[in-house]
Amino acid sequence: MTRSINITVIGAGSATFSLGLVKDLCLTENLKGSHVTFMDIDAQRLRNITGLAERYSRELGADLRFTQTTDRQAALSGAEFIINTADVKGHHHARRVRELTESLGYYYYTPSALGHFYNFRLMLDIARDIERICPDAWLIQSGNPVFDGTTLMTRQTNAKIIGLCHGHYGYLEMANVLGLDPSRITWEAPGVNHAIWLTTFMHDGEDAYPILDKWIEEHGPTYWDTHVATRTHDIQMSRGVIDMYRMHGLMPIGDTPRLVGWWYHTDLATKKKWFGQPWGGPDTEIARPVHVSVLSERLAQMDAAIRDPAVKVTLVFGQTRTREQQVPIINALSNGVAGCFQVNMPNTGGVVAGIDHDVVVESQAWIDRGGVHPMRPARSLPASVMRDEVLPKVSEMERGLEAFLMGDRRLLLLDILAERKTTSYDQAKMLLEAVLAMPGHEEVAAHYR
Repeated sequence: MTRSINITVIGAGSATFSLGLVKDLCLTENLKGSHVTFMDIDAQRLRNITGLAERYSRELGADLRFTQTTDRQAALSGAEFIINTADVKGHHHARRVRELTESLGYYYYTPSALGHFYNFRLMLDIARDIERICPDAWLIQSGNPVFDGTTLMTRQTNAKIIGLCHGHYGYLEMANVLGLDPSRITWEAPGVNHAIWLTTFMHDGEDAYPILDKWIEEHGPTYWDTHVATRTHDIQMSRGVIDMYRMHGLMPIGDTPRLVGWWYHTDLATKKKWFGQPWGGPDTEIARPVHVSVLSERLAQMDAAIRDPAVKVTLVFGQTRTREQQVPIINALSNGVAGCFQVNMPNTGGVVAGIDHDVVVESQAWIDRGGVHPMRPARSLPASVMRDEVLPKVSEMERGLEAFLMGDRRLLLLDILAERKTTSYDQAKMLLEAVLAMPGHEEVAAHYR
């Protein structure tokens, strides 16, 4: 049985995401007749994505309707699903912050509790608007910080919220390098967002970790010496990740290696050693501009397609479903096309052992018309992973949320003092004052008194 639904996308100017969402909707037969409202504060971006979405839908003969608005509350009226992908300040502002922190002796560092202020405020405003305007709607949080922000919203509001991230697809990169058929793999990777670990990795019902061990012994050194990444995020089988596996006995997945082990991330040469050529992973001064340029090229591609009405949008952007989970989850909740998904949700019932129930964890859940049903992992995370990797991230999150809710500048300072790159109290104090004094941070400085 099919059912048309109302979907609102906040931050719809995100070109790659929004057009991918439209593709997935067009290619999902039992969501035909649905209505998509694009909301963004950038009117030109809105016009572009709406125009392309309408053309793409027409070319496929899909029965979808589109509305655009810069008014968030109007966008929420009648919404059944809200997808928030917005980043208030964006990539260029983040780069200015990193350049400032580097001038004060911090290599590639942004104070997390301080840097999340604008996105925290937006997330909380959206969740409160949903409570008031469309209380039965589902909010699918798809923009960072997923862990911190989803925990904040689920604690402070009664909105129905899940968070999504791409990191768990690291198991597919493993399968590709190991020559395994992904459709024959069973996996679980619980934890918290950006700190998930592959507790189950099976191929045809047999433990696949021995296959990984054999690859490390026979092919690892050659791979690390010769592999040249074609994407900045291509690090899943790098020397650094395998070193983390040897240390903890489990593979860190997706974005996890980017945040584990300060000793892997001290400078560019060190990151290249552990995460490979040519960029040393996604979080370096030479990698991030490449990632941003790819996004800019995508926007330019969209602009070119908009200017030429003769261009077939389906030829430019393809007709293959993305790996994003938003549309399949919407289909599961609205039409009962049930499935297993990797989601961020409150740890109700202790799905991930050792973490408080009001903390949002990342793990698998069965989703159907009845809602989101967490699935307890077959194996718990080992003590070393919990003690050294997961719980410190939970503590950092808690400090950041408390600082935000209380407006407590002292907690911001403690956050910076806890950073391994900090060498003295005076250095941390100088960094805090410099970031608060940056142009564009006037509201942050006023909030944290």
